[in-house]
Amino acid sequence: MSTMSTSRLQLALNVSDLEEATGFYAALFGVEPHKTRPGYVNFAIADPPLKLVLFENPEAGDALNHLGVELADADQVEAATERFGRIGLTTRTSKQELCCHAVQEKVYVEAPDVPLGSWEYYTVLDENPDSAASDERRVCCGQDSERAACCA
Repeated sequence: MSTMSTSRLQLALNVSDLEEATGFYAALFGVEPHKTRPGYVNFAIADPPLKLVLFENPEAGDALNHLGVELADADQVEAATERFGRIGLTTRTSKQELCCHAVQEKVYVEAPDVPLGSWEYYTVLDENPDSAASDERRVCCGQDSERAACCA
């Protein structure tokens, strides 16, 4: 379970040079990366409350990869899902999804003019999953073509 106490906006960017972008954002926000993997870096920034995700993706036509809101726990994801349903928003949920080098619980909310068509409200269930055991949960990272850009 996440130890985060409040939600924060997630901004996922495609970058052409991951090392250069990592150095820039570390200097800009005054924090070191939270997680670094080949082709992937994320920052957990307290002020302003932001999860900044960088994907090395020099072929991307857009700098924006996707948008989301990171929540503290699965109960908050469930509450968001119920709220979206009550107000008539189109959603789909994903449980135990492997995305961005973590196991997550999510609700996707369909949105106009957003890359890949949706916002994601999510919580991290496992920050460092065993990659060998997680292939069957791999939704975002390559199996589902509409989500493939998430973990490019």
